[in-house]
Amino acid sequence: MKIIDNIGAANIETISLPTYADCLALMDTHVMLSNIREHSFRVMQVADRLGQALAAAGFELHLPLISTGALLHDIGKTACLGTANNHAHLGADILADLGYPELARVVREHVRLEDWGADPRRLWEGEVVNYADKRVLHTRVVTLAERFADLLVRYGRTPEARDRIAVMQVRTAALEQKLFATLPLTPLDLLRFNGDEAPNLETSGNV
Repeated sequence: MKIIDNIGAANIETISLPTYADCLALMDTHVMLSNIREHSFRVMQVADRLGQALAAAGFELHLPLISTGALLHDIGKTACLGTANNHAHLGADILADLGYPELARVVREHVRLEDWGADPRRLWEGEVVNYADKRVLHTRVVTLAERFADLLVRYGRTPEARDRIAVMQVRTAALEQKLFATLPLTPLDLLRFNGDEAPNLETSGNV
């Protein structure tokens, strides 16, 4: 299993990530609501499972970056509730200011992959976190169809918004095919997470 960072194997030691305790402290500092914490933990579970399977299949991935990026993907969300601000960009700014540029990039792209083709690898960590987030509705793992139906109800208030969501759904479906093409898993296998106990951030230290 080959694991590298998103700027090349020679620079793997340069990646700095917060510890699990640091992540919990950041959630407190940025007043992350309990439902967002629980959602974040479930996204981390899904991203971890996918990352491990992809690394075993030969993809070059930094697994701790996937775990931490999934756990902190919504770190900017509470501050953006009720505003037009982009919570992915705010979260990325928070983490970049703390000295975590690779983590900031993953968080910035968890809603919409904006940096297509910037990474020379077949797959990078941000794609795994982006997809994992699209499979979790609150704390429940769902199909892409169900997740995007919910997004349309909650955010599709204008024709422009509905068009953006439709484009995102097409791109995420393509990403799903890319992720699972060489895996012994299917997208439906991830639904097994729904049989787990409710996510508990205080007792799990996977990061």
